[in-house]
Amino acid sequence: MRAFVIDAAGAHEALACPAQLPANGYVWLALERAELEADAAGWQQRLHDLAGSSLVDLHLSDLLNTQLPSRHDYTDHYDLLVFRRLAAGPGPAAPEPGDSRRRSGPPVLRRIDTSPVGFVLWERLLVSVHPSGCAALAQQAARLLAASAADHRPALARTQPDSAAELMLRLTSLMVDAYLDLRRELSRQLDHWQTELLHPRTRFNQWDRLLQARMALHQLDEICEDQRTAMLGWTAGLEPATDKAGKRAQELLKVRARDVVEHIERVVHHVRRLEHNAETTVQMHFSVQSNRTNDIMRTLTALTAIFLPLNLIAGIFGMNFEFIPLLHAQGGFWWAMGAMLLVTVVLTGLFWRKRYLARSGR
Repeated sequence: MRAFVIDAAGAHEALACPAQLPANGYVWLALERAELEADAAGWQQRLHDLAGSSLVDLHLSDLLNTQLPSRHDYTDHYDLLVFRRLAAGPGPAAPEPGDSRRRSGPPVLRRIDTSPVGFVLWERLLVSVHPSGCAALAQQAARLLAASAADHRPALARTQPDSAAELMLRLTSLMVDAYLDLRRELSRQLDHWQTELLHPRTRFNQWDRLLQARMALHQLDEICEDQRTAMLGWTAGLEPATDKAGKRAQELLKVRARDVVEHIERVVHHVRRLEHNAETTVQMHFSVQSNRTNDIMRTLTALTAIFLPLNLIAGIFGMNFEFIPLLHAQGGFWWAMGAMLLVTVVLTGLFWRKRYLARSGR
């Protein structure tokens, strides 16, 4: 567990869970899912002491569920947001206990971890439930502490979140941006397969991996759509503020929420473009193979047409008649060979001029 107290003086990390909320600020409690599961009753009591209300049993189950898609729910006291992160690690992501999802596709897709991160948002308390080793948690914590350390520089001091809701939006933005950083590597992997598919001298034999990659991209598309729906649902559920300062703060929250939605839409656009490129490349591959087969058949047909007259001449002189012109002549063999050669040269030149024997341009 990591606890952060953010107030007008800055942000600092507490050694234990605070006993009460600060007078002018808010608290961020970052828990690992295993930690919450091991002491669910104790954390329920701590949240009740801090925020005045504990979690509904169904919401607690949602936070512990590793298969839950992105979703939004609420009560009179708090909002619940489950957001599946798209973060890549240096190697294949290790599934959490109870996560039986099969990693598939190219290596870069298998390194994408889609574990859910849960957020419980009170007015001045944010509780986030992360999988173990969550990069977004470490990155946002480092930013908070760095901004607090530089609070004597106004340009940096303004980077500190003003509310628990804004902090939650920054965390979700980090998760989406982590996938945006993978676009170049993901595109390079699929471009390599596209090159192999279209190369005339390569026999592509990785159809199973290509199919798995398309399935993984489709899964990412669904994950991003769930993220977008959850974020729009949370934004629509914001209660209108009454005072001028509250309206200003709420407008800034909506701007940040729209920015997160825009990033998600960029991810969706990129994933769909990759899916479309993969499908188009497969269609082009079969089109090229068909054209290549047509070229081979055209060449074989032209060669057959060249040798048909030669077979005719040879068949005529091979008849079992006693009297055939030139059969007993001294130069008959050479006259027959000359006729065959002449027919071969004429037909070869004719077919070459009509490009029946030429290779198709690539």
